Amino acid sequence: MSDQTNNLALPYILPSQAQKHVPHNEALQRLDAVVQLTILAGRQGPPETPVEGDCYLVAADPEGAWLDRQGLICVWQDGAWAYLSPNPGWRAFFLDTRQLRAFDGTNWNVISLDADGALPMIGINATADAINRLAVASAASLFTHAGQGHQLKINKADPSQTGTLLFQTNWSGRAEMGLAGSDAFSIKVSGDGNDWSTALVVAPDGVVRMPSRPIVRASPAAGTASPPTASRTGFTDLHAEQGGFELGAAVPSGSGARLIVPADGFYLLSLSVSTLTSSGHGVAIEINGATVVASASGPASASPARQNTTTIVWLNQGDWLALLHSGTAQYEFGPAKTELCAVML
Repeated sequence: MSDQTNNLALPYILPSQAQKHVPHNEALQRLDAVVQLTILAGRQGPPETPVEGDCYLVAADPEGAWLDRQGLICVWQDGAWAYLSPNPGWRAFFLDTRQLRAFDGTNWNVISLDADGALPMIGINATADAINRLAVASAASLFTHAGQGHQLKINKADPSQTGTLLFQTNWSGRAEMGLAGSDAFSIKVSGDGNDWSTALVVAPDGVVRMPSRPIVRASPAAGTASPPTASRTGFTDLHAEQGGFELGAAVPSGSGARLIVPADGFYLLSLSVSTLTSSGHGVAIEINGATVVASASGPASASPARQNTTTIVWLNQGDWLALLHSGTAQYEFGPAKTELCAVML
């Protein structure tokens, strides 16, 4: 029979042994060191002023009192270093790195709960759950390179599924970007987490679309008319519209409806004017019935004529546009004749 235990090498008290308290106390000291094993750090040499119970892992190339003790666990007990040889399966908490590690016979490895090294979920200063299997509460998160670059990958099972980044305010969605239900990259925004607008879509072929960009092509009702000077012509038909342009109340001193601007921004305005006859005329783009921003004019003529004008102007949400007339002419109204186009830049 051996005089010590197999796993922890605890000394037995042997028959007729003198001073039986000595092996008993030695066994207690070993148990005190190994049970709830806590290693301060790995070191090559001993500290100058160790404290009773201090425990270290002797690193490679040991020096001083630890010479030739590499890989052993050393514990300061009763004014001297006691050395323990770990067996495969020993576990220890390393205080310097705050990691729980297990010894495989050669190395101390960080413990994983699964055999393949995977964790089912992890929470970093937060509580993970079955949906959010990785949860992080932090002022910032850093992903950096371990070579020349770094990729953050979001994979989905098939094109109809979703792979996106969702940005929230107080746990309510405000912006989302990525592959949402297709393989087209999109950016969506919301003011309340319920109603969403798609701001940008990049198709797989690289074509970029902005479905919410304010665009309109508006004209008075098709026909001919000779509006008097200082009168206004509004609009009746929207032949192309997106982003919220709409027709409002009737224009003052004229006919047709106001064209209402949906959002603040710079706009490209393009006016086309078609006349059948003219005694000399002018047509201006007017904002809010007060400010002229561009105009087209033509001389007296008994033949059909066409004028165009284009400008860039800042418009505010709720502003309205109309056409202000001067002189006398017989106009052709309708699409591809007298019409106004507006595009937010």
